[in-house]
Amino acid sequence: MTSRTVIRGGLVITAADEMHADVLVEEGRIAALAAHGSAPAESWSRSADRTVDATGKYVIPGGVDAHTHMELPFGGTSASDTFETGTKAAAWGGTTTIIDFAVQSRGQALRQGLDAWYAKSDAQCAIDYAFHMIVSDVNESTLKEMDGLVGEGVSSFKLFMAYPGVFYSDDGQILRAMQRAGENGGLIMMHAENGIAIDVLVKQALERGETDPRYHGEVRKALLESEATHRAIKLAQVAGAPLYVVHVSAQEAVAELTRARHDGLPVFGETCPQYLFLSTDNLAEPDFEGAKYVCSTPLRPKEHQAALWRGLRTNDLQVVSTDHCPFCFSGQKELGRGDFSKIPNGLPGVENRMDLLHQAVVDGHISRRRWIEIACATPARMFGLYPKKGTIAPGADADIVIYDPHAEQTISAATHHMNVDYSAYEGKRLTGRVETVLSRGDFVITEREFTGRAGHGAYIPRGTCQYLN
Repeated sequence: MTSRTVIRGGLVITAADEMHADVLVEEGRIAALAAHGSAPAESWSRSADRTVDATGKYVIPGGVDAHTHMELPFGGTSASDTFETGTKAAAWGGTTTIIDFAVQSRGQALRQGLDAWYAKSDAQCAIDYAFHMIVSDVNESTLKEMDGLVGEGVSSFKLFMAYPGVFYSDDGQILRAMQRAGENGGLIMMHAENGIAIDVLVKQALERGETDPRYHGEVRKALLESEATHRAIKLAQVAGAPLYVVHVSAQEAVAELTRARHDGLPVFGETCPQYLFLSTDNLAEPDFEGAKYVCSTPLRPKEHQAALWRGLRTNDLQVVSTDHCPFCFSGQKELGRGDFSKIPNGLPGVENRMDLLHQAVVDGHISRRRWIEIACATPARMFGLYPKKGTIAPGADADIVIYDPHAEQTISAATHHMNVDYSAYEGKRLTGRVETVLSRGDFVITEREFTGRAGHGAYIPRGTCQYLN
């Protein structure tokens, strides 16, 4: 590791501040900041092992993507990114920490699922990583296990109101898990869609011969997302527990979160770039191309996007994660030809999030500081990683991105680094691009070249949600 690095001349942007400052990195941590040209900054440059000129660039914290699914088994296949390929792609996109989901299989202990994810990821990751726990079998034994996992740094638990027979939990199971989280400091993450009702609509659509990918969006109705969101909020209220609703896509669901937060409830919401930039128009693309855009919750009509952007501006939505869960079009998405319900659910996006959100700054949807807040600082605070992650401040890990706000790029599967044969944003032109990325002081991307390695990434145990302390 280079022991002493100085990043000179850039505009340092955090969730709280913007300042023209030089950044001193020592032994993998941020040691100090000082005004560019000041006496301390000049002395650092003279003694540095390595100096990086960031003039005209932004110096921002590495992104924290709090929702990824590397190597997730789903629908008879598995997500196409491994922990190695997925974390390298994340680094290319300016993300330096992911929180992935370990999966408990029905009938197994939480510990078995978590150990399987430790084994998949060990010595594979190019950037730092942590885990949430998917609880698919709520019972006395797994409820007890939740306490121990919080103690070892797995402090968030995902439950599903969707996917009956796979991940689905009923209201009683959800209530019991929420009560347990209320006691042990854990945070319940909820996939809020009424899966029982959706299964009825899926069956009816297929019986009518409606098999095309666009029907995926039609049967998974916005009202069934808002109903489930409302129910999750009320169950959390009964349990006296906090709630984090994942991948919010519908304006009606945003309204439920807004109302709950107005009432002072500890309820939080996440959305994803696909809901901000894509729509049912993509699901309706001809020749089965719409299958590329099948994810759950589904893409919505364009008019929902305004409510999502407004929610991000008003802090009724706090986080933008990717729900990165890639399946190749060839051989994987194609499993659903003739039956949309057999298309593996998920989109690639871990490499694109920071750039797409910078485009939102360019387009006037959010401010620069809000960009950093929703992509770096808030996910770090939400999941017990701040201020080690998510900011540029003395003592923080030196997870730093040098970002060129003027560079232009066109997103394409031909040039991305995710292990998937298409891009959900193919041909989209963006202003802004990652130039150099440091992870704990090590150069992972150096002037648009990968200089990292699998195994550099460390597993990070997490504290509890820092909005509840």
